[in-house]
Amino acid sequence: YLGEVLGPRGERWEIQLKGAGITPFSRQADGRKVLRSSIREFLCSEAMFHLGIPTTRAGTCVTSDSKVVRDIFYDGNPKNERCTVVLRIASTFLRFGSFEIFKPPDEYTGRKGPSVNRNDIRIQMLDYVIRTFYPEIQEAYSDNSIQRNAAFFKEITKRTARLVAEWQCVGFCHGVLNTDNMSIVGLTIDYGPFGFMDRYDPEHICNGSDNTGRYAYNKQPEICKWNLGKLAEALVPELPLEISELILEEEYDAEFEKHYLQKMRKKLGLIQLELEEDSKLVSELLETMHLTGGDFTNIFYLLSSFSVDTDPSKFEDFLEELTSQCASVEELKVAFKPQMDPRQLSMMLMLAQSNPQLFALIGTKANINKELERIEQFSKLQQLTAADLLSRNKRHWKEWLEKYRVRLQKEIESVGDADAWNTDHVKVMNSNNPKYILRNYIAQNAIEAAENGDFSEVRNVLKLLEHPFQEAEGFREVKEDAEEEGATATAAACAEETRSKLPYCSKPPLWASELCVT
Repeated sequence: YLGEVLGPRGERWEIQLKGAGITPFSRQADGRKVLRSSIREFLCSEAMFHLGIPTTRAGTCVTSDSKVVRDIFYDGNPKNERCTVVLRIASTFLRFGSFEIFKPPDEYTGRKGPSVNRNDIRIQMLDYVIRTFYPEIQEAYSDNSIQRNAAFFKEITKRTARLVAEWQCVGFCHGVLNTDNMSIVGLTIDYGPFGFMDRYDPEHICNGSDNTGRYAYNKQPEICKWNLGKLAEALVPELPLEISELILEEEYDAEFEKHYLQKMRKKLGLIQLELEEDSKLVSELLETMHLTGGDFTNIFYLLSSFSVDTDPSKFEDFLEELTSQCASVEELKVAFKPQMDPRQLSMMLMLAQSNPQLFALIGTKANINKELERIEQFSKLQQLTAADLLSRNKRHWKEWLEKYRVRLQKEIESVGDADAWNTDHVKVMNSNNPKYILRNYIAQNAIEAAENGDFSEVRNVLKLLEHPFQEAEGFREVKEDAEEEGATATAAACAEETRSKLPYCSKPPLWASELCVT
């Protein structure tokens, strides 16, 4: 921590260096951060801010010639990487996990928090959080601490529900949603093995070391609720569990579903009516995306140009454009390529039958079922032609677009001026469906250029992510002064420059499927 800055309008900012080395509170590691993870955190925290999602901010990213050894993929192949420091800014970096340091010994493991029995510190910290970051709650319940603490827990429950709803609506996967990565004021915090989803897959896992899918895209709402339950446990006795558990059950799911549907209506341009059928329309859209391997970001972005006009040629043109954002046969083959050796799979299946207890220690039924599904899908893909796939995708999208057309017609019928409605409809969609997100391949291109001494691509990407909803017309790439950066035109840098010429809004290239972030 460098300290705290109080702004002229009363705003409060904590300034933190991440990766600056060992502190008195370091564990067994060296406290260093490397260039690749620093660039990812720097770019993504700014991308999230400009998407309108609550987040910590990144002020600077500074690298050096100092090196540390890192085993990137935990596969026994370590390499030297540049030490890098990110300056992070937030109103506070306190987390749910900050309150777990007081936990009493676990009845099964015997493990306990390092500050067990120090209720005096916990009360002091809770008072500080509510007084400083929830002043309206402090003021309303200053004479009743239980009511005050309940109101605080209700508010952080609702903020967390809204936050994860925002993530789901832009396809953002955090990657490591433990209690220590949950902000006490409802911010996105600690950018590690995150990823924005490309091809829509509800079970998408962005963290290469999340073998069980605990933090998969579709599990995020559930795991954030679980984390709130752990925060509730950590607040006892200042907030009795029977009160916090009731708040969690009454507030979280309702707030998440309400905010998620409100946001999805905006993404679909449903600005006039709120109908019960909207939830089903959204579910069917996502199912169509899943069936066709649609690109989550680009499909939503394209929908703003869908016309209720029934002109068949216009409809066919739109359908052609939409299906171009679906996965090709080659992309699907990569996605569904079996991951287990057939002999290993056979052994695991036998073990599941003969010794379930041993099987439970080394695998899960869900993982085995997923592998069997991959094998089945991969087998079917061997016979599938590109023409068959296109025909099938067009059929799926025609069915959903017809339902969407009917829903939009209801919007138009409810207003007096259809032209004015259409202008507002497109405007709302274009301000809720980003054209640019920080895709893994874009980050990787910027990282590889930076590792070769050229930081212009990091600046290009940052500039683009500051305007995620706008067409990049007139966008000029930032060219570094070679002397300033001391850059040399290495063969690797040239190769990356060639590779990065793909438009920033493009679906990922095939090579991106090999990227693994742990």
